[in-house]
Amino acid sequence: MARTIEIYDTTLRDGTQSENFNLSVDDKIRITRELDNLGFDYIEGGWPGSNPISVDFFNKMKEVQLHRTKLAAFGSTRHFHNTPEKDGNLQALLEAETPVVTIFGKSWDIHVHDALKIGLDDNLLIIEDTLAYLKPKVDELIYDAEHFFDGFKKNKDYALETLGSAVRGGAQTIVLCDTNGGTLPAEMQPIISEVQQYLDSLDSKVKLGIHSHNDSETAVANALLAVSLGVDHVQGTINGYGERCGNANLTSIIPALVFKMELDCGVKENIGNLYNTSCLVDELANLGHNRFQPYVGEAAFAHKGGIHVSAVARNPQTYEHIEPEKVGNIRRVLISDQAGRSNILHKAKLWGLDLDANDPVLASIIKELKQLENLGYQYEGAEASFELLMHKYLGMQRKYFEFNGFRVMSNKYRMDKPPLTEATIRLSVGGDEVHTAAMGDGPVNALDRAIRKALNPFYPCLEEMELSDYKVRVLTGEKGTEAKVRVLIQSKDAKSSWGTVGVSVNIIEASWQAMVDSINYKLMKEYNNR
Repeated sequence: MARTIEIYDTTLRDGTQSENFNLSVDDKIRITRELDNLGFDYIEGGWPGSNPISVDFFNKMKEVQLHRTKLAAFGSTRHFHNTPEKDGNLQALLEAETPVVTIFGKSWDIHVHDALKIGLDDNLLIIEDTLAYLKPKVDELIYDAEHFFDGFKKNKDYALETLGSAVRGGAQTIVLCDTNGGTLPAEMQPIISEVQQYLDSLDSKVKLGIHSHNDSETAVANALLAVSLGVDHVQGTINGYGERCGNANLTSIIPALVFKMELDCGVKENIGNLYNTSCLVDELANLGHNRFQPYVGEAAFAHKGGIHVSAVARNPQTYEHIEPEKVGNIRRVLISDQAGRSNILHKAKLWGLDLDANDPVLASIIKELKQLENLGYQYEGAEASFELLMHKYLGMQRKYFEFNGFRVMSNKYRMDKPPLTEATIRLSVGGDEVHTAAMGDGPVNALDRAIRKALNPFYPCLEEMELSDYKVRVLTGEKGTEAKVRVLIQSKDAKSSWGTVGVSVNIIEASWQAMVDSINYKLMKEYNNR
């Protein structure tokens, strides 16, 4: 029978210490429900003694029924000058009424002297009596040995003594924390081995855990190595969010435990939802999803070179270490100037287009692709534009409207006021010419509004479409402000999202190209499926 590893998520506490990572109380509750459905063993909801948002979260969570997950409240050992009964931090933890309480304490003598400003024996005392006070009042007690690895390297005997105090206080799980993230994998084995020997000498039955930070880019490696050494409890965050460089990334750790190390964990049964969970956390935090993340990034199973694509088509194992569907991701074939026939044929099949390997139009598509990319077009993030290109070459592209011209004006009428921007558009739909104008927050927004205003009466489905992302890339710097630019637009509706591209020395022209492609793609999907 495979070992079972406990997964402890601290996205809602440690993850929110990441720069620009913010969650509302409702966001935290939604993530908690999602992680519960996924099968996480523990979710650390926050530090109720530190801020009103955490207090509000724990109060609202009293009305939420969790099925698989145990909710944990996080806090520190008591203040040295307070008794446990009169320590506000400990009372806030109990008022949260969670089945699990996680307490952190100092393992490094420098923190005892310089941060707490107390004696080494005093620190041992507050660790033990804090845990002893909480033990009969909660279902489960976890002790996080903060800065343990740094403390061990500077004063091994004292760092181990702090663990002894935690054992005597009643901790059921002791978590070794690499709080500064400076420990390298080669250092893990001897330290964990000595910890295990020390705990065995106490005849202790506590479970051992790992909490690693990523300041040396080794958090995931350290967590997995710790598990291979017998650690059964792993702490981390979704997408690796956390203070400074982040925490151990659970979206990388969990698939490695399940598929590489063949261990059990609560998430194993629902691991196919890992990709969606990763994206949900980013969406609620209003952050872009890291496309280069292992397992759950959009690029994790993306293939660009024609040789790679050809091999993957025959046997995906040639260039993929696991099947992307196992974590809810998908295989992607990128269109670029490195693309060969295999890439184009793969896309044609994916999009339901009838294109044979011997069809002369295939060579024409590849030639057009290479010419366009020489001009600066890029289709790796703009596959909707390439799908439209293929439809055109196959004679399948319907003309939904025809542009006759546009004009954009910006008027800076007062230096203390933002400019007024207006776009005027002329286009034809089925022989009817439309001439309209719209104001906007900048030229691109004004142009977008004018196009929508003209087309919405003919195509009401455009009302549900919105621009979700807009990027401009300067392609060459030799001509300064005359340089060519590439505009990538991401659009979405209720069902999907898609990317389009435009290139020009004029940023408005490039934006117009990408917007027109985006609208044409939406209309193509809407009316081709009817």
